[in-house]
Amino acid sequence: MKFIEVKDDKKQYLSLLLLADEQEDMIDRYLDNGKMYILDDNGIKCECVITDEGRDVLEIKNLATVPEHQGKGYAKALIDFLVKEYSGQYNILQVGTGDSPLTIPFYEKCGFVRSHIIPNFFIDNYDHPIYECGVQLVDMIYLRKEI
Repeated sequence: MKFIEVKDDKKQYLSLLLLADEQEDMIDRYLDNGKMYILDDNGIKCECVITDEGRDVLEIKNLATVPEHQGKGYAKALIDFLVKEYSGQYNILQVGTGDSPLTIPFYEKCGFVRSHIIPNFFIDNYDHPIYECGVQLVDMIYLRKEI
């Protein structure tokens, strides 16, 4: 299992990025400013984009696993890598996500706790309704983990 920083042509992973953030112009808001990592385990299995939010906060902006490899621990391995890599440089690793029965429990299992909410984030920032597990995403739920 290798963790590789992608410095050029991050858009080559657009199909994977769109799994976690389904509107390309929203990805464009953070892709160039963020650091991107891929997890290679006999092929690309997972990607993550992180940004420096200031105040010793590192934020996961995008985290996605190739569908046929989901549930095998790749996303958790990538989070564990980030914690190890950035411990001592940042105090907090945070993530904003929709109030989804898939993503919230995953992050909580990884040691994140709920921090705050941005009401109507998905309604105000996306040009179409976004649904996960049949539920429309409305608010952005932030979770944080000390690193």
